[in-house]
Amino acid sequence: MKRILIVDDSKNWLDYHSYAIKELFPDYIIETADSAHAGIAKITANIDNPYDIVITDLQMEIDFLPLYAGEWFVRELQMYKEYKNTRIIIVSATSSIKNVAQKYNVEYIPKYMCKTIDAYKILS
Repeated sequence: MKRILIVDDSKNWLDYHSYAIKELFPDYIIETADSAHAGIAKITANIDNPYDIVITDLQMEIDFLPLYAGEWFVRELQMYKEYKNTRIIIVSATSSIKNVAQKYNVEYIPKYMCKTIDAYKILS
């Protein structure tokens, strides 16, 4: 059974991502965090039982400029050896999503593609 952490500052997106994933994968366990800081708190609280997949938005709180908050979150997450096998997926509307994903060697889904549940099939 896969465990997923979704990090996004928008409650609507947290709810939508959770709904879409549950529709496709009802057995997945989903947890959410509403900021990059809250995401790292969840990561450290689950250090002995790492998430299988982490999905994060890029544009959240502004504390991390010049980085996006989600970029800071990914960079921090990748420092934990316990999470070296965790799939990281950035979901964002920013035009630089591909560049950020390539910089950190992670997957990405542009937010416009999330309008259909099919975009989440990559989580299988």
